[in-house]
Amino acid sequence: MVPEEIRQKVEALRKEIRHHSYLYYVKDSPEISDYEFDHMYRALVDLEKEYPEVVTPDSPTQRVGGKASDDFRKVRFRKPMLSLANAFSADELRDFDRRVREGLGTDKVEYITELKIDGLSMNLIYENGRLVQGLTRGDGRVGEDVTANVKTIHTIPLYIENAPPYMEVRGEVYMPRKSFIALNEERDEAGIMPFANCRNAAAGSLRQLDPHVTAARNLAFFAYALGDIQGLEIHSQEELLKQLEIFHFQVNPNYRKWDSIEGVIGGVNEWELKRHDLGYDTDGMVIKVNDFAQQSSLGATVKDPKWAMAYKYPPEEAETTVERIIVTMGRTGVLTPSADLAPVHLAGTTVKRATLHNMDFIHEKDIRVGDHVIIYKAGEIIPEISKVLTDKRTGKEEIFEMPDTCPICGDPVQRIEGEAAYRCVNPECGGVVREKLIHFSSRDAMDIEGMGPSVVDSLLAAHLVNDPGDFYTLKQEDIEGIERMGEKSASNLVAAIADSKGRGLAKLLFGLGVRFLGAKGAELIAHRFRTLDRVIAAGVDEIQETEGIGKVIAGSLYDYLHDVKNLTIINKLKNAGVLMEEVVQETEGRAFEGEMVVLTGKLSSMGRREAGDIIKRQGGDVQSSVTNKTTLVVAGEDAGSKLEKARAKGITVIDEETFLARAGVPRQ
Repeated sequence: MVPEEIRQKVEALRKEIRHHSYLYYVKDSPEISDYEFDHMYRALVDLEKEYPEVVTPDSPTQRVGGKASDDFRKVRFRKPMLSLANAFSADELRDFDRRVREGLGTDKVEYITELKIDGLSMNLIYENGRLVQGLTRGDGRVGEDVTANVKTIHTIPLYIENAPPYMEVRGEVYMPRKSFIALNEERDEAGIMPFANCRNAAAGSLRQLDPHVTAARNLAFFAYALGDIQGLEIHSQEELLKQLEIFHFQVNPNYRKWDSIEGVIGGVNEWELKRHDLGYDTDGMVIKVNDFAQQSSLGATVKDPKWAMAYKYPPEEAETTVERIIVTMGRTGVLTPSADLAPVHLAGTTVKRATLHNMDFIHEKDIRVGDHVIIYKAGEIIPEISKVLTDKRTGKEEIFEMPDTCPICGDPVQRIEGEAAYRCVNPECGGVVREKLIHFSSRDAMDIEGMGPSVVDSLLAAHLVNDPGDFYTLKQEDIEGIERMGEKSASNLVAAIADSKGRGLAKLLFGLGVRFLGAKGAELIAHRFRTLDRVIAAGVDEIQETEGIGKVIAGSLYDYLHDVKNLTIINKLKNAGVLMEEVVQETEGRAFEGEMVVLTGKLSSMGRREAGDIIKRQGGDVQSSVTNKTTLVVAGEDAGSKLEKARAKGITVIDEETFLARAGVPRQ
């Protein structure tokens, strides 16, 4: 028998963890540190291990649970998931409005507009508040059971308090752009064909047989509709969206109510450009009659509701030409082709280069030097070629072939069986060594200020470094002897190297350049194991138990940490005094609590990196660009487009003096 006080403690922990997960993943406004949350979560894990009788399917510890079904069992919906008719012009929206008013026999109609998220439609079934099934849309009447994978998505609650006995919540599973870019970078390095867009990446991630892989993909979910429901009355779309928020679902905040179709058209036009500033892909706007009684009166065709319409934005594309194809090397030796393009303006920037990923991609699209091509921005960020305009070929175009030998070391280039990538497999290749050293010292890794690519090149040319451990044996007189490094520069670099020793386990793991292990994965491992010695002592299965870490990452990390050459480098770093434990950053105040801050322009008293650290230590978060979540902009000298965008959005802007005063930092 489980003591009652244990049951109560377990339930209290679950309730607290659900609350803080909601604040962190849905509201993006955490109240406690990651360290405090991890301790709370670990306490629950320990109790459930000691008393397995208390484990329930809706416990926060069960997000990554059993294996997905090999055939993704088909399930019929109680109510079909209808598609939406499309509109491509303002006049088509006016025709939709006319049909609605004629069908209802009244001009008193309110509309709700919502961003059309470019993802995968999902039907979530809750019984007495517990998530029991997650189904893809399928053909609209029969979907696939992907429950094990859906449970890994943190913006989907496993349990809803005060829920009706039965409820189907519908919405869109999507992949944030940052996750999409990181995933494709990993696939490029692994020699795997990248996903074409965020939607395909989300769909592929949900159909994984291993839920750990899905968990590592950082998917998210916006709720916007109900299927079948018992015991809850909702009267309008606006009321529904508010109720879904009460149930702790993530609801896209950019919905709006209108009393005329002309207002709707204005909103549609407004978002055509604004949507590019979001952290996820959208391809249109959904327009719905707000009142559910009116929706019911209008009804539906066999495929589409008569009370809703999807306005589709035209894709942002541009035509240019491929001037040449170049090859660059990554830290794992992968040779990646890229196209140098005739400069062209696309989605707010001038594009001069597009990634070509690998030879399979080039062959599939038949891309040649001299071709006229159409480009777009994958994930609204990465320029990519969508198609070749073969009808514009003159016969002078050149077919590209990957070089037979490494452009750096001259050794043969190999295409590993089962991979799309060509790789230099010489572990001593200067290109691989160079990229690993640059990666180790980069901002997201050990952040050695001043250790840029040109300095690394000079150190390599002088035979002063060969692996990251060598950075920490450098003396000022060594550095003074290399090109463009005087006494002051050398002194600053030595100080920066010494300062980097305290970055902590997460930064170190990422800096080591373990194949497949990104910055986020390194943080998850560091939170779980706390010290590098514990990571080394762990088996593959134990590493994989880390939420968000899949089998491939776990296996790669285990292999790396049990390779004699890599352990030699780690021991060099350890002997040099590099910290091999997790760093828990304590807050120093609450001056920026809850703020999403963008730093722009030049600060005279400190670097932007230092200013960002101050903001984080005082409860804030730092963003790289101005978005709808930005609450504050700190503008230094020569602030540019970010400042203009912040002013256009009505975001609070402060200067350096105000920032220093608020942070309690005296002017130097």
